[in-house]
Amino acid sequence: MLEWLRQDTAGLLTLSALGIALLLFLIIKVRIEPFIALLLAGLLVALGAGLPVERIVGSAQSGKESLLEGGFGGILGHVTVIIGLGTLLGAVLEASGGAEVLTRRLLHAFGERRAPLAMGLSGLVFGIPVFFDIGIFVLAPLVYVAARRSGRSILLFCLPLLAGLSVTHAFLPPHPGPVALAGLLKVDMGWIIIMGLACGIPAWFVGGVLFSSWIGRRLHLPVPEEVGAGDAAPAAEDRPEPPLALVATIIGIPLVLILGATFGGMALPKGSAVLGVLTFLGSPAVALTIAVLLAIWLLALRRGMTTAEVSGLAARSLRPVGMLLLVVGAGGFFGAVLAATGVGKALAGTLSSAGLPLIVLAYVISCALRVAQGSATVAIVTTGGIVGPLLTDGQYTQPQLALVAVAIAAGSIIASHVNDGGFWIVSRYFGIPVKETLRTWTVLETILSVVGFAVAGLLSLVV
Repeated sequence: MLEWLRQDTAGLLTLSALGIALLLFLIIKVRIEPFIALLLAGLLVALGAGLPVERIVGSAQSGKESLLEGGFGGILGHVTVIIGLGTLLGAVLEASGGAEVLTRRLLHAFGERRAPLAMGLSGLVFGIPVFFDIGIFVLAPLVYVAARRSGRSILLFCLPLLAGLSVTHAFLPPHPGPVALAGLLKVDMGWIIIMGLACGIPAWFVGGVLFSSWIGRRLHLPVPEEVGAGDAAPAAEDRPEPPLALVATIIGIPLVLILGATFGGMALPKGSAVLGVLTFLGSPAVALTIAVLLAIWLLALRRGMTTAEVSGLAARSLRPVGMLLLVVGAGGFFGAVLAATGVGKALAGTLSSAGLPLIVLAYVISCALRVAQGSATVAIVTTGGIVGPLLTDGQYTQPQLALVAVAIAAGSIIASHVNDGGFWIVSRYFGIPVKETLRTWTVLETILSVVGFAVAGLLSLVV
């Protein structure tokens, strides 16, 4: 029995399913803190898979190469500084009235009834130059303010934003997945952009506008007290509102810097001094640090806040970040354990011999890898490596290759659940309980995936 669980594809899938079921049971029924439940489920799955103890937790002398430290560190090394800076930037924007100004203008432009559309367009536009998680941390204050002002469910505002960020992250360069697919499948970046837009925008509309509006009206979730600035600056009402142009500039600075570094890397020769400057300033941590310092100076100190008030604001806004980071890190560990069991590779090998049409095969393999191990980027790169050799006979045009790439990208975002770090960022950052996150965010990602693939499949019949 143990040999079957550890070696056979069906056994590995069973073990993964049992681990996920245990995790959901601990969180939803037993109500154990998600951080502890993720850690416990990951350890039990690792032991059940027969992984060596040294591989799981390391040795008494060092654990650097272990799944425990590697799983935590792999994701926290990327998001910790960004989460902290993004949270502080959001708190200053909200406490100074800047987020209120920008949200009111957006709502005025689109109307209260079209507020979800305004949020979705923000995610779609801002999601092009920035990573998914960075977009959440920078734009989340707009969601908090809009939901508090209207008294409506936070889902009406956060889901359209998330849909826009997710679509651009999955389908469009300069994000790592589409860029990797361009190299793996030997397809021109321009065709990736064209087909990514052609498939991503309908997916965003169906998931981010239609579904989000439907579920947001049926499931009311208020903005939790612990998110946003809250009571960080009660005297903000006595201060004049900051100009819209200043607020937009501060929000736009990190986006412009990151975009400059991205496209500078494509256009400038390696080793050039200009590229070095752009790369340094466009690092997400550096770009957000610049934005935070400008926000503190221009929106807080120069508009009447004292240094003591700013210090208190920082302390209050960062207080909830500790548990969020623990949950995200534990999610990274759980995903790393599932990847280490080999379930993804075994499943991909089985599916590649199924005799499906190429675009369908690419989508199914990507979906399976995504569900099994949680990482969209891993699903994309692995599927591209499997499918790439099947495309070398020259019978596929550039548009057809781009549609295969879109199919792989669409599969990589399906059914985000408890082994995905993004699932926990969404749940913790917007204060959505795990059960409701599965009903909303997981379903939203699945809709984006299915619609994106459906459009790619239809286009493949005519190009």
